[in-house]
Amino acid sequence: MTEVVEITEAASFQVKEMMRHNEEEGSFLRVAVKGGGCSGLTYGMGFEKDKGEADDLYEQFGIPVLIAKEDAPILKGTVVDYKQSLMGGGFTIENPNAIASCGCGTSFRTAKKAGTPENC
Repeated sequence: MTEVVEITEAASFQVKEMMRHNEEEGSFLRVAVKGGGCSGLTYGMGFEKDKGEADDLYEQFGIPVLIAKEDAPILKGTVVDYKQSLMGGGFTIENPNAIASCGCGTSFRTAKKAGTPENC
């Protein structure tokens, strides 16, 4: 099965550290799309204990990754990375399907899904 989302090695290292720190070993990493944000859609990442019937499961760098089947077309080809700088570090998300995004960097829309934009 081809992965919908690529988790880079740097991001996977950070996810594993967060799993250890938050006592989430054995959990799944969920990468999701939610409605809202300035452009209509936002990204979400978090830990979950259970896989649902509507989820696809992938594994990258030893991390089990869940993506809802309905989110897969929106996320196809997305790269999740972790970048460190003098100002700190954080996850970055590059989605080739996003045709517009907001200055915050987490809100976007695609040609096929606009979501529900909110006021900034």
